[in-house]
Amino acid sequence: MLSIVSTPIGNLGDLTLRALKTLKECDAIVCEDTRVTGKLLHMLDLPKKELISFHSYSDKKKLTHILERLESGEHLALVSDAGTPCISDPGYQLVSQLSVNHCPFSIVPGPSAFLAALSASGLPINQFIYLGFLPLKKGRKTLLESLKEEKRTIVFYESVHRMKKTMSELADALREQPHRPVVICRELTKMHEEVLRTTITELPHITFTQKGEFVVVIGAM
Repeated sequence: MLSIVSTPIGNLGDLTLRALKTLKECDAIVCEDTRVTGKLLHMLDLPKKELISFHSYSDKKKLTHILERLESGEHLALVSDAGTPCISDPGYQLVSQLSVNHCPFSIVPGPSAFLAALSASGLPINQFIYLGFLPLKKGRKTLLESLKEEKRTIVFYESVHRMKKTMSELADALREQPHRPVVICRELTKMHEEVLRTTITELPHITFTQKGEFVVVIGAM
């Protein structure tokens, strides 16, 4: 069986008791980066486990190997580097194949950075659209321009190195909606957690701390 386990996005206290039990009892852990997951196990004072890397560059042989182990009766846990698996990592490929192979799995829910940001935004989130990371080149300008017509709250991730450029491009794409609300969340659940509330027109003038992970939430007009 496969257990899809959410891990903390910063604060270790956010790991659920069920997640902790699952990581203790599973036979091995499928993860993006074995170094990151190994460090997490050490910080949680959990026993060492076999770590199976599965990331965007993994080939079909690795997927087949994992499926064979599940079919043989092993209990594997699937984690991402942080937060809920399958949202911005290739774990969905494994889960999709499980359905085809009729393999059982269970969900161990928990932290998610974009859901935490939506909760902190103070914006209507009865309907929202999640964009993951924006495309780096192809389709980027078209996507930003399309946000002018989006009536739902928008949420996406951005790296610290691209924040200033992205916010400038966003301000340009939505310049006809200068008072549209924007909430920028940085280092959620961590010591230097920050939630900044602003508007489209102010984005080019904001100085961003060059550290941490960012989630951007844009309100509807």
